Amino acid sequence: MNDSAISLRGAVKRFGDITAVDGLDLEVPTGVCFGLLGPNGAGKSTTMRLLTAQALADAGEIEVLGHVLPRESKQARMAMGVVPQLDNLDVELTCRQILTVFARLYRVPAAERPAAVQRALEIANLVPRAETIVRELSGGMRRRLLVARGLIHQPRLVLLDEPTVGLDPQVRQELWSLIDSLRASGVTVLMSTHYIEEAERLADIVAVMSFGRVIAHGSPSSCSLTPASGCSRSTGLRRSSPASTSSPPSAAGRTGALAPPWRSCARSPSTAICPPASPVPPTSRTPSSPSPGSSSNERCRARAHKRVGEIRMSAPWEIDAPGAIA
Repeated sequence: MNDSAISLRGAVKRFGDITAVDGLDLEVPTGVCFGLLGPNGAGKSTTMRLLTAQALADAGEIEVLGHVLPRESKQARMAMGVVPQLDNLDVELTCRQILTVFARLYRVPAAERPAAVQRALEIANLVPRAETIVRELSGGMRRRLLVARGLIHQPRLVLLDEPTVGLDPQVRQELWSLIDSLRASGVTVLMSTHYIEEAERLADIVAVMSFGRVIAHGSPSSCSLTPASGCSRSTGLRRSSPASTSSPPSAAGRTGALAPPWRSCARSPSTAICPPASPVPPTSRTPSSPSPGSSSNERCRARAHKRVGEIRMSAPWEIDAPGAIA
């Protein structure tokens, strides 16, 4: 018996001349938090749309919770919760009204709807704002309401499409705690993200996507990811240095501090982000003048800090964070 909650075999999706998903093979075991990691345009959101039958694959086979898509897409949708990347809440309704509407859409029995709505409000920590109109909520509260809406019918599988994009660190931590509680309750979670620290913090298994394919997969707690079959490029990752490396968080202790920054295993950040400073002739140096290339180094360092969290998919990766820059 197949114990995978999600199975994609050779899935292909094209939009005109663009191949968004290119022969994708993916297996998501039941009861884990699976991180789909990659930069913008890697095919993560298109993959999510294939799993909800909002987009139909041009080739390949897709199964969700034992249901073959798109033939049994209605049955699959009734058993899963979806948290979209974009906010599509009705701004004229209150939190309680939105949850009540979706409880009915998901066919929660009428006698159980009030309890289901209250449970979802408590999960998302929105009980004090239950009667607040959506347009009066902050961005973080609206994201939590989207999560509550996806959990109203107690789904077996939850799809989270970049759930923390654009949120401040405090709200992001709140959502991370919420996702942790889903994992602990045995719900299967498929989460797409382009934040490597988010994938390491939450996911039991990580698959790295690039140009519509999985190019590496493995446990985020290990120091390297295994290249996927058919991928000829190295995608190994390692910590910045042995001195700054601490043991990765365990599954039971993921609520602690974030892991140290990742760093490229091949090239230094300076060569990856900007070219070296132009040489300055010795005759132009004076004791009072700044060291040669200092302004260029400052610009390089500033550009590197702006690139924190961005994943460059040309192998080997070049992933940097403020703590990894001298």
